[in-house]
Amino acid sequence: MTRLHLPRRFVRALWPGPPRDDDTRWVESILTPAELELWRQLPNHDRRYSIRVARRVEQELVGTAYANDQRWPAAALLHDSGKLDSGFGVFGRSAATITVAIARRVRVSRWRDQPGLRGRIAAYARHDELGAERIRRAGGREEAAQWALAHHHPERWPATGIPRPVAEALKVADDA
Repeated sequence: MTRLHLPRRFVRALWPGPPRDDDTRWVESILTPAELELWRQLPNHDRRYSIRVARRVEQELVGTAYANDQRWPAAALLHDSGKLDSGFGVFGRSAATITVAIARRVRVSRWRDQPGLRGRIAAYARHDELGAERIRRAGGREEAAQWALAHHHPERWPATGIPRPVAEALKVADDA
């Protein structure tokens, strides 16, 4: 899997400003009040990024049977909410991403219950699972929780109930 989008995402994350007001109003028109509360917990750079992904999902789905279904941009807006559990900022996430790549997920998964940095890296590596749990606890849509859980694991897509063309659009948008 190529990760060429990550350097671009890192540079964009360095800008500290919040999303534009018109973008925030658009998000408010898509998310339920419970989902919106969760989305607002995300740092500015994650909220801005999630908007880019959600808007791209809408573009990818134009002309399909799945266009204009608010579940799909909502899934895009919330898919990385599990990253909150690590407590990392931009630089910490970058270091965690590199650490997970070098140490491998199996090793990092053993750090799950450890205190301190290793435990936080393990939480970051599990952001998909933790995000799904957060979305469900918040009362969010099941499709959003399913996508949070499966977005890095194409082998999980069939079990989500999310149509394959939608899952592909979500993935393309996240990797753009």
